[in-house]
Amino acid sequence: MDEKTKKHGFHPVYLLLIVPFIALLWVPLYNRIEPQIFGIPFFYWYQTVWTFLGTACTIPVYLYEERKGK
Repeated sequence: MDEKTKKHGFHPVYLLLIVPFIALLWVPLYNRIEPQIFGIPFFYWYQTVWTFLGTACTIPVYLYEERKGK
């Protein structure tokens, strides 16, 4: 393989970027009020939790890209 193919190849770690996208794109999954946490409807706290989970899914991709670049 030449250097250009290695640099732009697909790695399974990139699939982690799809997880938060699908989880937040499918609105009927979380378009409800119950269960509530501290009076906050499910619709809002689900999206807030995915802010952190999305970050957790992005970090391995970032670390892979940093390691690959060296």
